[in-house]
Amino acid sequence: MTTQPAEVPRSAPEAHERTTVVIVGAGVAGLTLGNFLLRSGIDCVILEKRSRAYVEQRQRAGVIDTRAARMFREWGLEDRVIGGVPVEPVLNFRIDGETRPLTLAPDDHDDGRFCPQRVLVRNLIDVFTGDGGDLRFDADDLSLHNIADEMLPHVRYRDGAGSTKVIDCEFVAGCDGDRGASRAAIPGESLTRHSYEYGYAWLTVMAEVPANHQSMMALHPRGFAGQFARGPHASRFYLQCPLDSSLPQWTDERIWDELETRFGEPMATRGRIAGTQLVPLRSVVYSPMSHGRLYLLGDAAHIVPPMSAKGMNLALYDAEVFAKAVIHHQVNDQDSALLDAYSSMCLRHVWNYQAFAAWWTELIHNAGDSSHQGEFRHQVARADLARLFASGSANRLLSEFIAGLN
Repeated sequence: MTTQPAEVPRSAPEAHERTTVVIVGAGVAGLTLGNFLLRSGIDCVILEKRSRAYVEQRQRAGVIDTRAARMFREWGLEDRVIGGVPVEPVLNFRIDGETRPLTLAPDDHDDGRFCPQRVLVRNLIDVFTGDGGDLRFDADDLSLHNIADEMLPHVRYRDGAGSTKVIDCEFVAGCDGDRGASRAAIPGESLTRHSYEYGYAWLTVMAEVPANHQSMMALHPRGFAGQFARGPHASRFYLQCPLDSSLPQWTDERIWDELETRFGEPMATRGRIAGTQLVPLRSVVYSPMSHGRLYLLGDAAHIVPPMSAKGMNLALYDAEVFAKAVIHHQVNDQDSALLDAYSSMCLRHVWNYQAFAAWWTELIHNAGDSSHQGEFRHQVARADLARLFASGSANRLLSEFIAGLN
């Protein structure tokens, strides 16, 4: 008698969903892109690795510049997503213990807003989901497939219940930051990384204290310090520190003492410190910003030092450029002209931002701390800064530089 081998049961074929754009990452870039596409009738799904509670509490950037404010207005979203207060066209400094305001030359800066990123993100989530958008949190083990093949790409992930999901799409928007899965899916030989390390870090501090000023930057021999209001009862502080610093070195008492030393004045109150983080200052650009049907947006493609307050605004620019390219493709018989131009168009803008960020970061830090680049660069920075205060033409140049980024 011959025994037949047991038949191995076949697993059910994997079910695939279908959409036009899969957006990886529910940060500012991904949520803004999702809202633009949704308003234009383009199907999309946003996948986010973290939970909604985590995403809505992330503390990062806080300034929406003039161009970004105009953008939200043009898309009919200004009243629904932008909070905060107008940015004053004044840069306040504490130099040698003296407060010195630098008023920017008249321009269209009055559209800028101090809007904490968590407020913008929460509003973007509410609008997207409220208008019927498909936003999925806890999307773990995400991977991208066929992004540069003739076949349409698909994105695979595991949902919060542990089930594997697969979504077929026409395009993937990688908005998942510097360490996300999107850029990692591009072969190394297809991507060039340009970077510059500034040689120092910032200790960023979120504290439950009202700010003495809407914004203030201190130039001190011990290093740069910054203070920016984040609502009526919270402030974000920055302290320049060596790259080899560690968080345990920065006790709450040391933080407050150092802030008072560099600002040369007592803090209004020493409230609870809600969070600290060490951020090495660097500039990074990846080129090109696309590979096949994968397009990189925001921190996945570029990083600017926080001194320039432009990182979030760069991400918003990418989102609008890509949204318009996808919309053009869908309503003009699959015309890929704008998609093909996405990387070059964004990179021109990115390098303009990087030029400003590098100049402004080095100027402000060298004007206070001579230990990093030496006394010569310190004196040059002081001369540049004095010219900004004393010369109307130099001030207009700074204002035009900032406005030109908008």
